[in-house]
Amino acid sequence: MSSTPAGLLEILSDCWSIETSSQWLPDNPARGQCNVTALVVHDLCGGDILTTEAPGGWHFYNRIEGSRCDLTASQFASPIDYADIESTRAEALAGPRRSVTPP
Repeated sequence: MSSTPAGLLEILSDCWSIETSSQWLPDNPARGQCNVTALVVHDLCGGDILTTEAPGGWHFYNRIEGSRCDLTASQFASPIDYADIESTRAEALAGPRRSVTPP
């Protein structure tokens, strides 16, 4: 198994399904996969788990050797504005929180 982010993307994208996220869609397979993907990347490549608010909720991704690594960025229709907030495994395990929009 590859432990580089590029190698992991090919493997993980083959695994993403409705069974790995209730938000998964056939035409958007990365949708809802950010937290589990960030955890696997962290396990195999090290680095940090980061989060940022994105359309629909909080989004998880990684920083490896000082570079941002977001294997599920393809789920967004346009690039997101990364805040690079340090996160934890516990937060990623809890899953993406929904954004709260004031009334």
